[in-house]
Amino acid sequence: MTLSGTYPRSLDEKQRLAVPKRLCEDFQEPDLKSLFVAPGTDKSLVLYSPLGFEKLARRMAKQTSNTAEVRNYKRLFYSRADRVDLDAQGRIRIPERLVEFAALSREVVLVGVHDHAEIWDAVAWDEFLKATTPAFDQIAERA
Repeated sequence: MTLSGTYPRSLDEKQRLAVPKRLCEDFQEPDLKSLFVAPGTDKSLVLYSPLGFEKLARRMAKQTSNTAEVRNYKRLFYSRADRVDLDAQGRIRIPERLVEFAALSREVVLVGVHDHAEIWDAVAWDEFLKATTPAFDQIAERA
């Protein structure tokens, strides 16, 4: 199933984030016990299931590493990516380096984006929506 939806959440003092049950179910992996969190674009984080992360890794492996740009991207992405376990309450702990990367405050938003979810600081998400929503039709035509 495709991941979709917007889920406002709060980070607790230990940088834990409750992942909505529906979102976990949408990953369609039985007995989901962990997720992968990694740097995303636009100061967001990406959240993949283990199978989704493996599919992403296979797609990225097809990119030639002959250029410094591709090598550097892979270094930055994989060195910061981390497997995070879901606790009994369905929470993950976001590593501090990724909290800093995305400038996350207490209030965050989880957004379903096809094959992964994104984690945004709530203020940054609102700014993104204000900046891009007026151009939705033009973006849709190009997509």
